[in-house]
Amino acid sequence: MNGVEEHIPAGRSGSVAGCAAGAADRPRVPDWLRSAVFYQVYPQSFCDSNADGIGDLPGLTSRLDHIQSLGCTALWINPVFVSPFQDAGYDVADYYAIAPRYGTEADLAELLRQAHRRRIRICLDLVPGHTSVEHPWFRASCRAEKNACTNRYIWTNSVWEEAGGKLRSISGFAERNAGYVTNFFYCQPALNYGFARPAPGKSWQLPVGHPDVRATREELVKIIRHWLDKGVDGFRVDMAFSLVKNDPGSRRTIELWQQVRVMLDSDYPEAALLSEWGIPGQALQAGFHADLLLHGQSPGYTSLFRREIAWPHRAGPEGPSFFREAGEGDARLFLDEYLPALERTRSLGYIGIPTGNHDMPRLSQGRTAREIELVFAWILTMPGLPFIYYGDEIGQRYLEKLPSKEGGYERTGSRTPMQWNDGPNAGFSRCPPERLYLPLDGSPGRPSVAAQEADRDSLLNRVRQLIRLRREQAALGAEGSLEMLFAPRGRCPLVYVRRAGGRGGGHAGGQTVLVAVNPAGRRVESS
Repeated sequence: MNGVEEHIPAGRSGSVAGCAAGAADRPRVPDWLRSAVFYQVYPQSFCDSNADGIGDLPGLTSRLDHIQSLGCTALWINPVFVSPFQDAGYDVADYYAIAPRYGTEADLAELLRQAHRRRIRICLDLVPGHTSVEHPWFRASCRAEKNACTNRYIWTNSVWEEAGGKLRSISGFAERNAGYVTNFFYCQPALNYGFARPAPGKSWQLPVGHPDVRATREELVKIIRHWLDKGVDGFRVDMAFSLVKNDPGSRRTIELWQQVRVMLDSDYPEAALLSEWGIPGQALQAGFHADLLLHGQSPGYTSLFRREIAWPHRAGPEGPSFFREAGEGDARLFLDEYLPALERTRSLGYIGIPTGNHDMPRLSQGRTAREIELVFAWILTMPGLPFIYYGDEIGQRYLEKLPSKEGGYERTGSRTPMQWNDGPNAGFSRCPPERLYLPLDGSPGRPSVAAQEADRDSLLNRVRQLIRLRREQAALGAEGSLEMLFAPRGRCPLVYVRRAGGRGGGHAGGQTVLVAVNPAGRRVESS
């Protein structure tokens, strides 16, 4: 019982679990988002147009036909702003300028024009929680004398005072007699959105209503408006949960994003807001249109196809993944998390399920072509929004033991150049191989777009078929209902029904689709 079967009679019921994803009571969402299939591009590794070894915006524009041919209707592009690239662009030095290595603002405008001509929407990656140490705001904040940016970041009262608790701080970096709080690496000082619960005796922990904290929030809104006014269709927001500190339940952070959402609904109703949060109940309450599942937050998501891989910040213990031919995994590890979250959030927005991203091991790692196909079959027949990481559609491999590049460390092997063909540098760049941003997969028979284009049964063409099926069958879309028919602990297959129609998953006049996915390399029965 592998794959997808369509058009079973309406009214069939199940006994395991039911969850509706109806849309009648959903807050307004951009119309284009309802049917979106996202493709994530790591721009420095996608296509190099000027032979400097680094991918760029004109290169991405030249490959839009590939993205369109997949059936993807939206792009999430990793950060393209000015940066010293100590963390691959997640250390922004200027939110209002394109990094020269990627091109110019005119190149972005041309990308938007060409994408929109193909009915592809563009979402940029917004990093609101921290900047680079090279950002002018931070340089001003480092000064001993007070200025407009003194409290733009979080500083302790002395170089001898550590931030304490869950906060990490760096001392001795600046002339200012203080230590600054970081969100991640030392080069990423945390912007000051205030403290929900300032600690007694720590006057540097400003409350969320402090004028300097409000100024930081106003700058965030200015950045969002700037790029939406340029024609961008939305944002994926990095570490969206990280803004307000000492914030139990993220209550104050939720309130902050709710205010942003009010602005969007009023002034930019077709703009999408997607979060890296990993807790849909919080993120969608905060006003995000979608929240993406994360390997570092969700043991259930990890259990599907990354459980065997030892990886930093991976949630959950080791063990067999569900999507393995051994058939020893347990889909309930995912469903016991996902179904309640789906039920709680169905009226608020979407849960995004990615094949992977720049922070995860590649989907293909340790996995057969059949296993990869079944992962795609599952993702593309589930509610919410599917996200495809560049190269996953051809089974591009994770390259182990690469030297760290731009703060990638173990993640570097998931960020190698896209493999377009069997020519020099796999069609990624015309530069000498030694100048490539990252090395290519040197294995014989490495997958490529060109080779799989010519094979009717390739992974690439299977993915195209599945996306086409999703778009043709309303029941398989973001807002169709989901009813589990067979999902016992520790057994295959996974069988569920998707329905299109009325509120709460009703199917009067709608369509019903049965999906049966069997990762096991043997015949099984769902009885």
